[in-house]
Amino acid sequence: MEASSKGKNRRRGKKRRKASGNQPPEASVDVSEQAPSALTSKRRNLGAATSSKVNNPTSFLDKMRARLSGGHFRMLNEKLYTCSGNEAFDYFKEDPELFSVYHTGYQEQMSRWPEQPVNIIITWLKSRNPSLTVADFGCGDARLAKNVKNKVFSIDLVSNDPSVIACDMSQTPLESSSVDVAVFCLSLMGTNYPSYITEATRVLKPGGWLLIAEVKSRFDPNNGGADPVEFSEAVKDLGFSLVSQDMKNKMFILFYFRKKERSASARNINWPELKACIYKRR
Repeated sequence: MEASSKGKNRRRGKKRRKASGNQPPEASVDVSEQAPSALTSKRRNLGAATSSKVNNPTSFLDKMRARLSGGHFRMLNEKLYTCSGNEAFDYFKEDPELFSVYHTGYQEQMSRWPEQPVNIIITWLKSRNPSLTVADFGCGDARLAKNVKNKVFSIDLVSNDPSVIACDMSQTPLESSSVDVAVFCLSLMGTNYPSYITEATRVLKPGGWLLIAEVKSRFDPNNGGADPVEFSEAVKDLGFSLVSQDMKNKMFILFYFRKKERSASARNINWPELKACIYKRR
């Protein structure tokens, strides 16, 4: 009986051990080993990001400088649109560096335009006699003069180049009836803009050309802009005929006027107010 009982117990033990061996091992998570590994990985990633910022601080500083520069440009741009030409001349005369800040921002804005009006004017001049004398009112970086063979009087509020005449555009040192083409390329910015056109009339020869390129929104009556017809009528009252008007570009409008043999008086002309191109503050 005892031998038989022991034999049965042995067989039962083998069955239990065999059954236990066929079961898959129970999955276990060793928190003490896994957690530090994950934490270490996170620390490495955080350290790498921090190290990247520390090792490359210029990217952050450049972004901050760009934002400050953009804000400064918007301030100067608003100043030019909301003051007279004489006030703007005195303003930049006190700190000429501000003019460079403005034009840096201006060039950045222009780089986003699919087409720039100055290039169209350059092409127009190249299609004509290079002996024509040009006055570029509000020349900026004097790009027009640098790209044509014509003699060009480059005029702006500040001269960063010996070839640029620094003055109020309503009072230039040019002689009367001395130029064949007067150009205003996105430069009718002062509150007294009619006086700029009157000055251009003075320096233009009879039969001379007046080319005006301006931001299209300034001539959108539906959004507070001037009526382009009213503007053209005012220029014609000054002694010009409208040869053509180009409105096909979505960013700007371009007028081609020609001075008549006899100029009219600048008095009692109903000049429309041109909408200021002021950028929203961010």
